[in-house]
Amino acid sequence: QVQLVESGGGLVQAGGSLRLSCEFSGRTFSTYRMGWYRQVPGKQRELVATITTGGSTNYADFVKGRFTISRDNAKNTVYLQMNSLKPEDTAAYRCAAHTMDWSYNYWGQGTQVTVSS
Repeated sequence: QVQLVESGGGLVQAGGSLRLSCEFSGRTFSTYRMGWYRQVPGKQRELVATITTGGSTNYADFVKGRFTISRDNAKNTVYLQMNSLKPEDTAAYRCAAHTMDWSYNYWGQGTQVTVSS
């Protein structure tokens, strides 16, 4: 009943920007805590940013000042604006929807971000 589809990934030069989108298919988007995560093969998944139902945000230290998470409840979409990209940002970025009690967690398939030096 819940599907997440990411888009916006691609190849960019270091210092460039991308805006990732995650479209939530469902009727209760505004009730979910949303997050962006990234993963490189062989490494643990990393939290990038989260946004609560009320719009409160938090960020991993490695993206603070560069990335911005936002949500548009009318469009059932969460965004990740990525600026000043670094090669180490290269990863598969996935969005997730979490119920407030963490009893349900839905994941998108991911979108690849590759930053060239």
